[in-house]
Amino acid sequence: MVRTLLRVVLVIVIVAAVAAFFFGYRMANRDEPEAASTVGTAGRAVDVGTAREAGADVAEKVAVGANKAQRFASNAALMAKIKSKIALDDTMDASSINVDTSEGVVTLNGHVESVSQRERALQLARETDGVTSVVDRLTIR
Repeated sequence: MVRTLLRVVLVIVIVAAVAAFFFGYRMANRDEPEAASTVGTAGRAVDVGTAREAGADVAEKVAVGANKAQRFASNAALMAKIKSKIALDDTMDASSINVDTSEGVVTLNGHVESVSQRERALQLARETDGVTSVVDRLTIR
């Protein structure tokens, strides 16, 4: 009972941390005014067109990185949801089942004790919001 409670608390903390990271990222620097003039580090003026192009390049790279981080966090959250469901199910041994996710596709690897445990694990994964398909690689001992 305590072990299960600790697992649930751990999952909640992980999901909250990921949410806080993305919330902070989205809300950062929204109220800061733009600079009136652009000055280089040596005190001389910088070509505004060149600075804008460089800024656009940086912004594009940041956006790509943010999208990758968001997909990673989404996959991690989905994996945590499914792993938590399996851990909370008293009929299953969650430590023998590995859950991998990639953009809604869930792969279950590992060992179960019976056909009913296999079906239950697949059902729990399929019922989770955000899952588009489940790949079954579970073996019965």
